[in-house]
Amino acid sequence: MSLSRRDFVNRSTVLGAGVLIAGSAEVLATAPGAIAAPLGGDAPAAGEGAHTALGYGPLVSDPDGILALPKGFTYRIITYTGKTTLVTGESTPSNHDGTAAFPGRHGATLLVNNHELKGKRSSWPHPVPLLEGHVYDPAAAGGCTVVEVAERGRQVREWVGIAGTSTNCAGGATPWGTWLSGEETEDRAGQNGMTKDHGYIFEVDPYDQDANRDPKPVKAFGRYPHEAAVVDPKRGHVYLTEDASGPNGLLYRWTPPAGFHHGRGRLRTLADDAGVLEAFKCFDSHGKLVDDLSRATAIGTTYGVDWVKVPDRDAKTVSVRKQFKDGEITRSRKLEGMWWGDGGTYFVASYAREESPVQHDGQVWFYNPARRTVTLKVLLGVNKDVWADNGNFDGPDNITVSPHGGLVIAEDGEGQQHLFGTTDEGRTFPIARNEFNLGTAEEPEYSEFTGVTFSADGGTLFANIQEPGIMLAVTGPWHRLRRHH
Repeated sequence: MSLSRRDFVNRSTVLGAGVLIAGSAEVLATAPGAIAAPLGGDAPAAGEGAHTALGYGPLVSDPDGILALPKGFTYRIITYTGKTTLVTGESTPSNHDGTAAFPGRHGATLLVNNHELKGKRSSWPHPVPLLEGHVYDPAAAGGCTVVEVAERGRQVREWVGIAGTSTNCAGGATPWGTWLSGEETEDRAGQNGMTKDHGYIFEVDPYDQDANRDPKPVKAFGRYPHEAAVVDPKRGHVYLTEDASGPNGLLYRWTPPAGFHHGRGRLRTLADDAGVLEAFKCFDSHGKLVDDLSRATAIGTTYGVDWVKVPDRDAKTVSVRKQFKDGEITRSRKLEGMWWGDGGTYFVASYAREESPVQHDGQVWFYNPARRTVTLKVLLGVNKDVWADNGNFDGPDNITVSPHGGLVIAEDGEGQQHLFGTTDEGRTFPIARNEFNLGTAEEPEYSEFTGVTFSADGGTLFANIQEPGIMLAVTGPWHRLRRHH
């Protein structure tokens, strides 16, 4: 039974301003063993207030200058732009982004990998090759590849899933074993060299290459700067994040039309206006509209959620997020990664600076569809020393729910870049650090991490270094994270 606005307000009045609903993954971003960094304040130093060591131990620098990992962990390079090739002979495309893993035959893993390449093909030295029959817009540089990794990584094959799309950023795996790839752009035909409209979701099937022929955008999901997407396996709703500014973006929900059943090839059958696309609207315990998610300054903050219909989902004249007036919806700066787990969806607000009422360097929220509430699980204060590397993580982006407990988060912030984990009780720990320097010793530059996802057996964590484009497989003594007191 869902929680109505009136029910939410009434219950909040009885229970007070505390947490109404708590998901099973109580994740709160802190330094290892420490309390949360205050909003707008310094992140605590590693180990402050620690009761016991968490995670897998300190990171050990990599002599090859790729990836620092805890002792006992190893990595292998799966694809590397300019060094590895597709089965058709072209270079692995660059700018690796969102990724999902699917079980293959004989213990293999199939990975669908987005390539965040915006605009014309001529602008990029390693665009996604235009595989005949798998191209949407021949002018566009982006798309997805499918990577097959045999058991223990003995062999690797890579091929084009779809090509001719733009700025393929995040996305999401479906319950029926396909990948939803989102274009983070609003370019129309004639803009930035494009010959077709962009800003859509495309479905990619890692198992059936014929299913990827003649790529067709899922226009029912709307046209806007897409980030991630997840499917509610019980109710059939699709939730989608928007990474945009001027004004800040929105969280969307698509409700399928009556009689529609999800499954392989079914999204292609949808009419462009099928179902209902809505944007979310949050309200506090007093029934007051929350205009922006950055207003939440405490872990456990819980809001009720309503949904407001999008007037023109294809944004024929006005961007979708601009079709709403102030007071009609709730916005957030840089809504990015999303992952289904614990009966709901975790989603990221990467940071809030310009255009946001309150500043922070990262939030992770949990939306509970059964109760129609959203709860703040992770809050990162403004990181004032991005090179300190003492647990002061910032800029969460892609996320995944870990089979070993908690979340794994890819950092897209300033200075040092990490993969970091969270325990169910709310502490964080480093898993990896990017040591691939794109700059100089005097002015180092490190690319963001993207595409965090585990193999089906939980034994391998896959992740990408976006630039130049390196896919990595991390193995080691993973274990179930235990509670510490």
